[in-house]
Amino acid sequence: MNPNLTSLPTLPPRKADSENDPLEYLSASRLKCFQTCRLQFYFRYIERIPTPTSPALVVGQVVHRVLQAWNMARWRGGDASVEAMQPFFEAHWFEGCDKEDMIWESPDQEAREKSRAWSILEHYLRHTPVPLDERPEAVEVVVERDLDAHGLPPLKGVIDLVREGGRIVDFKTTARTPDPDQARHQNEVQLGCYALLYREATGQMESGFELHHLVKTKTPKLVVTPLELLDRDRVTRLRRLRRRVPLRHERRKLLLADLLERGPPDMIIGEVLQITKRGADLLEGKPLGGG
Repeated sequence: MNPNLTSLPTLPPRKADSENDPLEYLSASRLKCFQTCRLQFYFRYIERIPTPTSPALVVGQVVHRVLQAWNMARWRGGDASVEAMQPFFEAHWFEGCDKEDMIWESPDQEAREKSRAWSILEHYLRHTPVPLDERPEAVEVVVERDLDAHGLPPLKGVIDLVREGGRIVDFKTTARTPDPDQARHQNEVQLGCYALLYREATGQMESGFELHHLVKTKTPKLVVTPLELLDRDRVTRLRRLRRRVPLRHERRKLLLADLLERGPPDMIIGEVLQITKRGADLLEGKPLGGG
């Protein structure tokens, strides 16, 4: 396992302006939510309106926990067989339902969802493109980048898996077979964050990305979408996005220019940070405009 990813210095906690400060820290999910829908961001991170736990949430969390156990077993040189993972699944299923206070409509509903969850896991473990003897660089690692020098909250993220050579893998569960182009578009912000965090932790460039979709169709599927560094078309589109975002201070323009010089993943962060920085306006009651 990459020692730089497991021996990161502990940063002092950042004091929030209030208990509901949505900018206490930044994450890929917060950035993507704000970029997608500011009203959703307001309800979720400022008003903190609770949402009921869904079966999809429980299935996704349990799948991630079992895949974490599988990757750790590979890293330790232990038993990573399908049979060895089934007890982990059983334990994490009951733990996940209890933790999320999941209320099932009926015992049959829980049995169906549990069966589907194990079905996609078993399919993944038997058809994974990751060799069992390939030792991970990092597994479910929490990484943080301090952006205080730029007047911004810290950026935090949890990377599911880093394969040999610095290839970042993110696991996803979905009910539909993903379209490769759409998957790339929808996950640019998230993977851009992970790239920035990986570079901060290791001082090295990532070698690429992989999205591993575990698809909950009647017959389980595994869809692996490889992604390299951003191509020219996406860079152009992100630059157009920047031109639509008003920058109030010259210092923020310089920050963006500094990030743009470091490469495409940093450019994603720079673009979205400029947008998300305006989230402070929500706390002050200022209109943001747009949708």
